[in-house]
Amino acid sequence: MSRKPTFTLTLPSTVVVTGASSGLGGELCKLLLDAGVETLGVDRAPASEDLRQDNRYMHVTGGVSDNSTWTQVNALLDKSGTGSLGLVTAAAILDTVGSILETSKDVLVRTLDVNVVGTAMAIKALLPRMIANGGGQIVAVGSVSGSFGEQQLAAYTASKAAVRGLARTIAMDHARQGIRVNVLSPGPMMVGLFKRHMESAVDSRKFEATRANRQPAGRILDPKHVAQAAMFLLSEESAAFIGEDLMADGGLSTSFDFRTGAEGASI
Repeated sequence: MSRKPTFTLTLPSTVVVTGASSGLGGELCKLLLDAGVETLGVDRAPASEDLRQDNRYMHVTGGVSDNSTWTQVNALLDKSGTGSLGLVTAAAILDTVGSILETSKDVLVRTLDVNVVGTAMAIKALLPRMIANGGGQIVAVGSVSGSFGEQQLAAYTASKAAVRGLARTIAMDHARQGIRVNVLSPGPMMVGLFKRHMESAVDSRKFEATRANRQPAGRILDPKHVAQAAMFLLSEESAAFIGEDLMADGGLSTSFDFRTGAEGASI
């Protein structure tokens, strides 16, 4: 049996990942460590056991919108003497499922603080270091919801639309300093945020089946596959991408009306 051809990615020597303790961030940290990348995770929660066991993994426990968190991150980077640096802002919250009438001011402020301000603070904290290095890759995790809207997710959708605009503007401001900023916009993934939405439904199983059926491949995304897309955007091989929004949604947004045939369509 012949060996399958492979394609190698050239990654930063160190990558900072927010939302590292679970979901997409957790999957990405595992891939980075497997690839030999020194990884620094940031999360309000402690590091997971499998990440703690790897001596190339560092962790800062704190909120992504807090200055003190980024002071600690930079102190660890100073100590480790990192060379090339990448950043992935995967931290996000989804507190309320409901219309704007059911969304309190506190929820709006908290969602924007974590999802938007936290993304901005992460980039602001690490950008000077990247510029001094002659460049760096930043992947801001958005959402398909940030471009197309999603029912019952007013605060979350607004925050992800803001992340998209923030990241693309920073991309233009700093492209000539060697900084590449791109947006990675996942569709529904089997992680905490989607599960939170699913569990809010009257019939969670029906909700999951309906959402899976909307996907061209008929299934909810595996977060590992989205993490692999983040790996590509972090790599030197993605040099053609600056300020782009990569829809990692399993084809969900490719068509306005995906049909399975059950509707009587001619397929």
